Amino acid sequence: MSEDFGLLEPADQPGDEWEKLDVSDTEADRIARRQDREFDEFRKRIKDTEQFKLQESVFDDATLAAVYKLVQDGYVDAFGGPVSTGKEASVFEALGGQAGERPEPGSKAAGGGPEGVTPEREVAVKVYRINSSNFRQMREYLEGDPRFDGIASDKKAVVLAWTRKEFANLERARKAGVRVPEPIAVQRNVLVMELVGHAEERARRLSEVDVENPETAYEVVREYMRRLYGAGLIHGDLSEYNMIIHDGELVIIDMGQAVTIHHPNAGEFLDRDCENVATFFTRQGIDVDPDDLRAYVTEPEADPSREPETDSGPPSSPESDE
Repeated sequence: MSEDFGLLEPADQPGDEWEKLDVSDTEADRIARRQDREFDEFRKRIKDTEQFKLQESVFDDATLAAVYKLVQDGYVDAFGGPVSTGKEASVFEALGGQAGERPEPGSKAAGGGPEGVTPEREVAVKVYRINSSNFRQMREYLEGDPRFDGIASDKKAVVLAWTRKEFANLERARKAGVRVPEPIAVQRNVLVMELVGHAEERARRLSEVDVENPETAYEVVREYMRRLYGAGLIHGDLSEYNMIIHDGELVIIDMGQAVTIHHPNAGEFLDRDCENVATFFTRQGIDVDPDDLRAYVTEPEADPSREPETDSGPPSSPESDE
């Protein structure tokens, strides 16, 4: 079998002369050079600043570019030191800018008075390490999540998806009435959110405090679990180590691994959350049954007047999460 391979006919005859190309400096070129210089200065400032000297593995060039974009877009005005450092992510304090969605004026998240967010509002900048993150564990939570069908298998794609997942989970949780840090912006592997507490006086984990009223705390936790479930989410790693107390509020953190109720391992993750919560509050003197907790969390219409099973008598009224 033979085939004919035809040639394209030339549209015109250019000859042997070359057209003149315009290589003169344009305004776009000048803007690009200025941005390159500013980014170089930003990179140098981050690398040279005392509080970042031990964080070089965090701030590779791609991450620096993401942070720089957040600064340029007005989400961050000034960077501070580290609040916490882990194997997979580091959290830094920063001053928030005026860009992005703002919390309700006068709210605690707004950091101020009736005018809403003040320029001095402190925020947290969470930076996920692409090279050292637990790739396999992240995939366990991402695979099966309908929001991330078709995600690439390389580590960078997984970490970037994980960061956006935490932002989306925080947004959904807040809309459901769960007290979590307010998400502000996300760029690649960098998440900007509300800083609960202060770097000098960070909010304490539930595992680090003496719970004065464990019955009330338990009511709040189980209600937040129910609200998350009603919003189609399961935390997936809930324990006393990722719940914090600040200004009388119980705040749930580390929402990156939270999965939808459609995830193939959703039931297993929920059972583990209930076991962890029941174990902690049983140590606080309350007889909490994980099966009863699970039943309450998954009730289509939970009765808010229903009291948890305890040996300590009737519980106090739950604190408001407003």
